[in-house]
Order: sequence, then C-alpha cells, then structure tokens
Amino acid sequence: MASVASTKAFGLPKPGQLAGPLLLSLLALLCWALPSLYDTLVWSRNGLEQGEWWRLWTGHLLHSNTAHLLMNLGGLWLIFALHQPHYRWRSIASVSLCIMAMVSLGIWWWVPETARYVGLSALLHGLFAWGAMMDIQRGWRSGYLLLIGVFAKVAWENYFGGSAEVAALIDAQVAVESHALGAVSGVLCALACRAYQRVR
Repeated sequence: MASVASTKAFGLPKPGQLAGPLLLSLLALLCWALPSLYDTLVWSRNGLEQGEWWRLWTGHLLHSNTAHLLMNLGGLWLIFALHQPHYRWRSIASVSLCIMAMVSLGIWWWVPETARYVGLSALLHGLFAWGAMMDIQRGWRSGYLLLIGVFAKVAWENYFGGSAEVAALIDAQVAVESHALGAVSGVLCALACRAYQRVR
C-alpha cells in the first residue's frame, strides 16, 4: 500500500491531492448519467454469487437518487478538506479500493439480509476514520476526537437505527451496518499503511 506520510499542512490543494476525490466524484457522476449500467454495476448478492466480482467496487459508485448522490459528494469533499494533508493520489486510490472491498465483503458475510447495496457513504466513513488515524500518527490530538466521534455515530445508528428523515430523502433504507464496516476498514487501512512505512 502506498505511503500516506505528508510533510505539509493545510493550504491550496495540489493536483496530486485533488486527484483522488475528483476521480471518485467523476466516476459517481458518470454512473448517475448512465442509468442503463445500474443493474450491471450495483452491489448484488446474486451477481456476486455468479462471479461478478467487479460489483465489490462499482456498487459504491451508484446512488439511489440525486439527493443521495449530492449528499455523498458533499461529504466526500468535506472529508477531503478536513484531511487534505494526508491525500496523495496513489495512497487515496489504494486506501479507497481496499475500503470498498472490505465493506463489500463484510456485507456479504455479516449482513446476509442485504440483497443490493449502493452509495459512497461506507467509503466516506472509512476515509474519515483513516484520516483521523493519520492525524493521530502525526501527533494531532484532534484525531482522537474525530475517531471517537465516528465510532460513536456508527454505534448510535446501529443500536437505534438509521435516520428516518435521511431514508425518506434518499428513498432507501440507510445501510448503517455498512457505515460501521467502513469505519473499521478505515482504521485497518491506516494500521496497514503504518506497518508498510515501518518496513519499507
């Protein structure tokens, strides 16, 4: 996995920092603009059973409606603004691909009632947790607060259920289990990055 170390703090984003979130945004918008691909790309238990493994990644790029898409894209860029110093296109690409795969496999194994899944939200929870871990590794105490906050959020929604208002807005059930899987995956990716840096 690529190095995520950064020697610079916040400032005007460089192309290499923008590349990751920009590519994710463009792919999500492209999927939204081509609804004919929905059934081919959606995370589908039946599809995965038939060996269509690309769905482990492509399902995260699809959304239930425009509100769902815009909410997630807004969240993506807010997280980028929060953790900009850690973003490099190679690191964020590898971390994103790993989080997507881990979340998808987690849904497959531990949420058997889920037949279909779409949305960037699990990845966003993973990137948020990964960024918080990167903050901690740089000695920024705010990282601890962010990490506690994201796990408190997923614990709350997994115990009490997802927001009915959000579910109505996105016209879909909020996949709270995927949010927890995303946060855990983000932490695991951060630990893997740290281990890679030590042995490199």
